[in-house]
Amino acid sequence: MKKIFVLDTNVLLNNPRALFSFEDNDIIIPLAVVEEIDNLKSNNSVLGYNARETSRLLEEIRTEGRLDKGVKLKEGGILRIVINGKDLRIPKGLSASKMDNRIISTALHIQEDNPDLKVVLISDDINLRLIADAFGLKAEEHSSTKLSDEQIYTGFKEIQVLSSVIDKFYSEEEISLEDLNLDEKLDMFPNEFLQLTASDQNKKTALACYNGTKLKKLKYNRSTPAKISPRNREQQLAVELLLNDDIKLVTLSGKAGTGKTLLAVAAGLSKVVDENKYSKLLVARPIMPMGKDLGYLPGEKEEKLSPWMQPIFDNLDFIVHRNKSDKYIYQKLLNSGLIQIEALTYIRGRSVPDQFLIVDEAQNLSLHEVKTIVTRAGVNTKIVFTGDPFQIDNPYLNLHKNGLNYLAHKFHKEKIAGHVMLKQGERSELARIASELL
Repeated sequence: MKKIFVLDTNVLLNNPRALFSFEDNDIIIPLAVVEEIDNLKSNNSVLGYNARETSRLLEEIRTEGRLDKGVKLKEGGILRIVINGKDLRIPKGLSASKMDNRIISTALHIQEDNPDLKVVLISDDINLRLIADAFGLKAEEHSSTKLSDEQIYTGFKEIQVLSSVIDKFYSEEEISLEDLNLDEKLDMFPNEFLQLTASDQNKKTALACYNGTKLKKLKYNRSTPAKISPRNREQQLAVELLLNDDIKLVTLSGKAGTGKTLLAVAAGLSKVVDENKYSKLLVARPIMPMGKDLGYLPGEKEEKLSPWMQPIFDNLDFIVHRNKSDKYIYQKLLNSGLIQIEALTYIRGRSVPDQFLIVDEAQNLSLHEVKTIVTRAGVNTKIVFTGDPFQIDNPYLNLHKNGLNYLAHKFHKEKIAGHVMLKQGERSELARIASELL
């Protein structure tokens, strides 16, 4: 049965091409959405870019016909901009001054005019969906890029095998999936890790990494980048990905205190300062939790960035203290051009060649934003995304719909990418217990 989808502004600001994700169903864009997009078009941020991109796409569609009458899309549906004009009627109890309420009003009008069709408001705003439901209007999250629990990739599996299989693995330092002698087929992906646990001998285990054809012994299990030693299994696996130069994209997820950022910074310093593998370590963070673009904050760019980048400086200080050396001191690295710390706002539009790029707090990035960042990578650049998908500040993203998890999912079959979900907190005993209990 054909449906009519009414789009909220945030759907297009997260992904302008969502316009084309509704197959042969009809699409309604309320005038309030167009107004909100127009208000954001001059914004010097990803939201501003997406607003301009949405306007460009609508303009292309407009050349095919009048948007108020409806224009047929290649997918088969009809896209229409609805203007309530003098007939604007806001449900009792809602303010007419709020754009969200005008969008709900439009959706209710469409529902009244089309009693035989299913009308659905599409919004990534939880509260708007709740209000819509209160007025008898069906509302859904935009689900074309939403991951299920099964699709959230961890980068790690654990199986039981005979102890003789583990002996063979240690002896030959590699083993095929067939040699595991499992009853059921085991699906493994490139750079995915596997723990082998003996079913017939207590405490006998082995860690392996799948290279696309065989399970191989870890290469960097004794490595301590910038003298930072892994403290648990998942941290060891993260180091394996971070130090492997053949892996160009690494995603590390986990709760606060699991060591994601520290390990990434330590590996980056090791590769740039100690090995000269890359010309620069570039660390970037999204500034969304600040609430405003940097241009609104007082002071020079470095002063504006300092409070939000303090966790990076804290990690650098920890590494300097651990090494008892000044070679990793931030100001010294900055003066020599070996390190740069930026807001993500300044990354878009640039080419990033020959650099070790760390994108911290990546759980706050939309799908379109991670695409924008990854496509900046030049020759001999490695990108590491770190973040906690359980602690998202972006009101339109969640565990199943954020750039970090989506990136790990989309790249999990690629040989140049790897992912690990870190589980155990190592910041302190207090921090670990608080993360579990609170």
